[in-house]
Amino acid sequence: MQRFFVEPSQIDEGAHQIHITGSDVKHIVNVLRMKTGEELWISDGDKKEYHCTIEAIDAEEVCLHILYSQEPDYELPNKIYLFQGLPKADKMELIIQKAVELGAYQIIPVASRRAVVKLDKKKEEAKLRRWNAISESAAKQSKRRIIPQIAPVMEFREALSAVSGFDLACIPYECESGMEAVRKFVGQADAGQRIAVFIGPEGGFEEAEVEAAVQAGVVPVSLGKRILRTETAGLCMLSVLAFKLEGGI
Repeated sequence: MQRFFVEPSQIDEGAHQIHITGSDVKHIVNVLRMKTGEELWISDGDKKEYHCTIEAIDAEEVCLHILYSQEPDYELPNKIYLFQGLPKADKMELIIQKAVELGAYQIIPVASRRAVVKLDKKKEEAKLRRWNAISESAAKQSKRRIIPQIAPVMEFREALSAVSGFDLACIPYECESGMEAVRKFVGQADAGQRIAVFIGPEGGFEEAEVEAAVQAGVVPVSLGKRILRTETAGLCMLSVLAFKLEGGI
């Protein structure tokens, strides 16, 4: 069933109505070709979702009738922030899509020393619009209650400062060995925490960057004996954390 996000101001619980406006109207009418009487889900971007039927359609608005509302438990019990080194080509789009599906709360592109991609202000603004649209689409598909934000690009040092108040932070690093560090890190993850995961670009992090991260309290960990691509490493760490936090461990 189709899912859309609205602002609280678009919801009139007293009248049992939700008013869809903007680009979603065109998507509902012209792309999905939905008709009156069809059902869909609406999320308020916070705690509640609404099961609705289409009551009326015009060029500017789709009016929905609320059948019932609920407060589902789709989100992870904490907030995981993925600090992703800028990758080449369109890899960031795949990373965003899958990270949202796995429950990431926010994704922060990071400009590190070995990152090949350099974005000027104009390119960054265009990329952010595209990346946030991908996040919204993935959030709808995976039944998220929220749309994870894709933050503006941060420099590596800036990103380290941003996590100073976090409960846990790790940096997978190919020069680490053994699984004890990652096992301990995942074991410490618990509900209500803010957790940061740093992932390097294609060339990985420089040794000096890892040293700076360690000094900032970020824990270096290994993800196994094999070298993972940048688009794989973050998803691997998110999967393990989600498995633990949702009661798998």
